[in-house]
Amino acid sequence: MNGTMAPILLVEDNPDDELLTLRALKKANVLNDVIVAHDGQEALDYLLGPEDNRVPHIVLLDLKLPKVDGLEVLTRIRASNRTRLLPVIILTSSKEESDLLAGYSKGANSYIRKPVDFDQFVVAVQTLGLYWLLLNEDPPRMEP
Repeated sequence: MNGTMAPILLVEDNPDDELLTLRALKKANVLNDVIVAHDGQEALDYLLGPEDNRVPHIVLLDLKLPKVDGLEVLTRIRASNRTRLLPVIILTSSKEESDLLAGYSKGANSYIRKPVDFDQFVVAVQTLGLYWLLLNEDPPRMEP
């Protein structure tokens, strides 16, 4: 566990996609801890829960989630002072144009369709890690 870097919150209900994403992050040499929420409510409980929960560096958010769908999670992230500026990357297999439009309309910072091929997925995660974890200048953290 790396205590100096903010974690990544992965919100993913599919165990195969979770494993694939974790493997791709590891292969891309991303050193941040990864917290996994398996449904939208679990993600919201972490993000909007106790003050001692570490605010993640980024959120990788699937759209098709049980309990609370990804677009509602995004809406609630943007509604909270604590998380409204948090970078949220939609990472989904959805090819629906309406999901793409809704994601950006609700404040997603990026929308990435999961490639089926593992090597392509690793390249996507490496690029994502390089940009969002190293190059991007984060906004200041907001008070709750």
